[in-house]
Amino acid sequence: MVMHNADKKEPRYDADTSRSRRQAALVGALGRILPPECVLYRHEDTVPYECDALTAYRCPPLAVALPETAEQVAAILRSCHEMQVPVIARGGGTGLSGGALPHRFGLTLSLAKFNRILNIDATGCTARVQCGVRNLAISDAATPYGLYYAPDPSSQIACTIGGNVAENSGGVHCLKYGLTLHNVLKVRGFLADGTPVEFGSEALDSAGLDLLALVVGSEGMLAVITEVTVKLIPKPLFASCIMASFDTVEAAGAAVASVIASGIIPAGLEMMDKAMTAAVEAFVHADYNLDAAAILLCESDGTPSEVEEEIARMEAVLREAGASRLDVSRDEAQRLRFWSGRKNAFPASGAISPDYMCMDSTIPRKRLAEMLKSIQEMETKYQLRCVNVFHAGDGNLHPLILYDADNPDEMRRCELFGADILETSVRLGGTVTGEHGVGVEKLNSMCVQFSVAERAHFLSVKHAFDPHELLNPGKVIPTLVRCAEYGKMHVHRGMTPFPALPSF
Repeated sequence: MVMHNADKKEPRYDADTSRSRRQAALVGALGRILPPECVLYRHEDTVPYECDALTAYRCPPLAVALPETAEQVAAILRSCHEMQVPVIARGGGTGLSGGALPHRFGLTLSLAKFNRILNIDATGCTARVQCGVRNLAISDAATPYGLYYAPDPSSQIACTIGGNVAENSGGVHCLKYGLTLHNVLKVRGFLADGTPVEFGSEALDSAGLDLLALVVGSEGMLAVITEVTVKLIPKPLFASCIMASFDTVEAAGAAVASVIASGIIPAGLEMMDKAMTAAVEAFVHADYNLDAAAILLCESDGTPSEVEEEIARMEAVLREAGASRLDVSRDEAQRLRFWSGRKNAFPASGAISPDYMCMDSTIPRKRLAEMLKSIQEMETKYQLRCVNVFHAGDGNLHPLILYDADNPDEMRRCELFGADILETSVRLGGTVTGEHGVGVEKLNSMCVQFSVAERAHFLSVKHAFDPHELLNPGKVIPTLVRCAEYGKMHVHRGMTPFPALPSF
């Protein structure tokens, strides 16, 4: 039996019920739904599922289920609902906030086998795909029709569309083409008790309440998504990219605001500091200017004449903003090379450090330089290096804190550093997350940004979909107790900002 603490947010279990007994009961129930090879429960089989891409936190699940059909998913959810077993849906495992971290007394529901593209409608410019289809695979399938799927996270070769929906993922071209939310028409799936649900429509409107925007970005807490219908758009006829170099981060930050203020909406507008450009240049040889304090990648796409005009306008704005050097891609190969550095920022960081923690927050564009200066001061404060890459056009930050996870003190300082970045983002008028979600990583930061009343409203929405809190429990919405503990252990008092994680 699941028992709840006073504020009903983090489940705990009867002390006299052993984990092994729960595991045996769950595996037995799954065995009546799935073939044996689709149920993993031995330690050596479940180790790969102990974390997502936030490797700092790990937890062994009771079992891992790998269903192949929607009927099997519904049956699994019904069974877990009857047994009051938590369910954590998992896609490609590329999430960076611990959203797919298992529950110690729960089931990890892997949707990796839902990898079929069901239909490409070239006339209607849509694709209907299963949730386990990789982001890039959608564009590959649409290419023969001259179409593609616009959101392009850096992990697009591995991340799945179901995970993109859960986190409302963006990418380097989201400034012009929008986030996942702006490119999804409909999702289908199941509630915690196995009830089938559908949100959105391929038409301009759908019957009843429009809950699609609520489900996109809900981090697996409201429903298990099994099928997604996305928009496809025509491939641009031509694209060109400017690499703009700046002698100071202040000038680069001001240039971002100037480009947008001029009325230009680039296809992509990304910023990297000197430390990051050095790391990626050594990793992929993208022809970056290593003398610059910061570089901007500014892309234009459309017809050749449209691109020529927009590139000329951006060059003028960037020169006026103080660019010390402008390099415009000569051909498609060089344009792709410019972007290869940005796309490989994360693996390049892994090449220069044993571990890194990628933060994710947003701030107003005009405060980019102020934020970078603050992060530089934090490097001294916490005695850790940080390399920075930003979706500068929409103020989405991705500082990567470099540390050694085998060093407990470095791990502690890394957590302090990350919490400081998130709190500074809030202080500058931003938010604690942009596209990576809250998961477990940002539970404490939610206490800083949102009031008790606001968090209560979040929980009421959760209960409307999942009254027993069985889908991804302990994530996203912090408990009252946790926020009280965090208030006592606040980062600015120099103590660890991370109370114990929920009892997964």
